Amino acid sequence: MPETGDAAPDFTAPLATGDVESFSLSERVADEAPIVLAFFPGAFTSVCTNEMCTFQDRLAAFDDVDASVYGVSRDSPFTLNEFRAQNDLEFGLISDFNAEIVDEYGISMDFDDLGVYGVAKRSVFVVDGDGEVTYAWVSDDPGVEPDYDEVEAAVTDAA
Repeated sequence: MPETGDAAPDFTAPLATGDVESFSLSERVADEAPIVLAFFPGAFTSVCTNEMCTFQDRLAAFDDVDASVYGVSRDSPFTLNEFRAQNDLEFGLISDFNAEIVDEYGISMDFDDLGVYGVAKRSVFVVDGDGEVTYAWVSDDPGVEPDYDEVEAAVTDAA
């Protein structure tokens, strides 16, 4: 798992924006940093929906410092587009359908009792304009949401 001060692992993946386009962290970091990568286990689940809606509710604070917010999950880009639409999310959602990003970031989690494997642990990484992780938070408990004030402060510090 990347920690504060590490280079953020680069990746390219589908981005759900209402349409589907390609997202490469290394191509966007210079223009969009600080970038918040908010990993969540699965769309349409209660805690994940609440988390993404909370980021939406606080989006103005990120916009004020020219930061970009992206949700990241193992869901398909088509599922993520429906999730965005149903929850009026204005930020893009990155599809890690093949679990490459989750593996690269070392945040894979299983729900053995449900037969669900390799989803993202609820995690938040802030990446600055140099591609460095300036904030890292990972929860082993999928029911715990990030400290949104702490994320906002980290973004402000990275701006």
